[in-house]
Amino acid sequence: MAYTQTATVARNDFTTTLRGLAVDPSDRLYVAGDAAVKVFDREGRLLRGWRTSAPGWSVAVDPDGRVFVGQEGQIEIFDATGRLAGTWRHAKRLGRVTAVGFVNGDVLAGDAASRAIRRFDRDGAFLNDIGADNRMQGFLIPNGVVEFGVDDSGVIHATNPGKHRIERYTPDGRLLGHFGRFDGIDPAGFGGCCNPTNVAVARGRVFVTEKADPRAKVYGMDGRLDAVIAADAFDLNCKNMDIAVDSTGRVYVADTVRLEVFAFDPREEVRR
Repeated sequence: MAYTQTATVARNDFTTTLRGLAVDPSDRLYVAGDAAVKVFDREGRLLRGWRTSAPGWSVAVDPDGRVFVGQEGQIEIFDATGRLAGTWRHAKRLGRVTAVGFVNGDVLAGDAASRAIRRFDRDGAFLNDIGADNRMQGFLIPNGVVEFGVDDSGVIHATNPGKHRIERYTPDGRLLGHFGRFDGIDPAGFGGCCNPTNVAVARGRVFVTEKADPRAKVYGMDGRLDAVIAADAFDLNCKNMDIAVDSTGRVYVADTVRLEVFAFDPREEVRR
């Protein structure tokens, strides 16, 4: 499998930050940046947008169409039109919410301040932590973000960049396994001090981004590298590039310096 860059989305739509990406069941792209959420169709046309009370670190759309925006100290919840439906705050368990996701009707929040994933029920009641019960008492995140994706069976795939790996957890926090190794030469490995930084799980694959040098890659569930999606498309100073995948396999990656989103479509390689 190979990928081709086919579009640039959100060009000139953000001026300060572009941090979070999500795709809904209709393949609309949600982008969190500055202090706003903006929604684009597959052709890159802006459909709608709304302000948030604080800059967003992450965005996610639940099965009911509610839009969750992770921020410093809180999660804001909007309906599909952008109307504020509620705000979750927790002094100890919502520090800097750099990822939001869903599993079995519950809500997951990546809390970078505590280096753990928090699990709440759909009403915001705390259930348990994920990734905190280890010798380091949390994920090793020199990049300052906790990132994860959830597969169709409800397994949580979290980046642990200080250990150069992706870790797999059950919703109650049990570690199932991991893949990844340090290697600054072989593209199948993770180089630098702390990679991978961001992850998405879709279509039976694990999609990741890295920093220094920035690139996007895709792995099978067995941890074998499928493809380097892109290695020369991004500003060299990019880090914490969020990644999202739609139902067709299109991959969206945030360029956090240019404040744009690049779209990459899969294509079959022709073998001679």
